Amino acid sequence: MDFTRPYPPDPYTLLPAPATFSLTSSNLTDGERMPDAHAAHDQNISPALEWSGFPEGTKSFVVTCYDPDAPTPMGYHHWTVVDLPASVTSLDTGAGTPDGSGLPAGAFHTYSDGHTPGFEGAGPPPGDHPHRYIFAVHALSVEPGELGLGPDSTNAQVAFNVYFHLLGRATLTATYSR
Repeated sequence: MDFTRPYPPDPYTLLPAPATFSLTSSNLTDGERMPDAHAAHDQNISPALEWSGFPEGTKSFVVTCYDPDAPTPMGYHHWTVVDLPASVTSLDTGAGTPDGSGLPAGAFHTYSDGHTPGFEGAGPPPGDHPHRYIFAVHALSVEPGELGLGPDSTNAQVAFNVYFHLLGRATLTATYSR
């Protein structure tokens, strides 16, 4: 199969620019290849994430992992965590387990675009160009639970609600290919 196509833009560059803050990982390096352990065909383990410097007034966070390079017209959502309280500034390696046991009380995952609960690791088609996996932490002006979302909410519903309550965003992009 021929996967020749242009790289789509980073979707966050197409939105109004909010305040930015810092997002780091002990498992990933921004701009570098993601270790195999975080790929769907390997261990499928979510990476550790830690954030700081978010805007004053932040009341909750949403964490996402999005692949804009998937061969679809809308990319591919690999992970969405909703209702993280502002007191939570990190997720441990493996926090994306399907049962949600790695998340703090009250937080939850929505389904990936593959209809997998929790983290769905990198899974670009073999032979395709390297895909970008954009991990984002969205700082919100609403308390956990005030987005009115649940585990069955779609990724589009989450993104739409985040947009209207966004104070700031931190991103870290890793790549992966097979």
